[in-house]
Amino acid sequence: MAESNLEILKNSIINLDFEGAEKAVTEAMNNGISPVTAIESIGIALDIAGEKFEKMEYFLPELVVAGEIAKEAMQVIEPHLKNAKIESKGKVVLATVDGDIHDIGKNVVNILLTAAGFEVIDLGVNVPTEQILECVRKNKPHILGLSTLITITMVEMENIINKLIENDLRKNLKIIVGGSPVSDEYAMKIGADHRAVDAVEGVNKCRQWMSELR
Repeated sequence: MAESNLEILKNSIINLDFEGAEKAVTEAMNNGISPVTAIESIGIALDIAGEKFEKMEYFLPELVVAGEIAKEAMQVIEPHLKNAKIESKGKVVLATVDGDIHDIGKNVVNILLTAAGFEVIDLGVNVPTEQILECVRKNKPHILGLSTLITITMVEMENIINKLIENDLRKNLKIIVGGSPVSDEYAMKIGADHRAVDAVEGVNKCRQWMSELR
């Protein structure tokens, strides 16, 4: 029964079936399946969705839908996590920079990272530089992810990195930037550690960084 619930949950996410996923995850929790195990199944499903995206079997809309189904499934699991022991794979702060209100890519990254076992602090969109600095100062994340889809707000990424350096917050912090106008050359120019090609590749980079720290 347990394997059946988790297999249905995984396949429902891959097949973009909201109702099937909700039913499967609810039954899994009612049957006493470990919430950690259920999250691992969601992570496997999103890994497969990511592979389909890389092979162009999925496109961005399908990846977003898979992420939304996973997000709803995790909301069902969340109340059962109180007594579960979960070892964080790393702490990540995400933000869309000041002046930009786009969040689809960032939200997909959030869901993929959470399912992969990361602790994610999502500051949202149009986030002032000082708020990002304060969050880094307070939470001491391993990784900071910055996103923008507007060319004129790209300069905010450079401003944030410069402010992190000025405030002695850059050391031991990996910075990953993303968004359609951001190039590898620009990421290097402003002092970021990596430019994510897309959500899947960005999450894989975060995984790589954390594995190198162990």
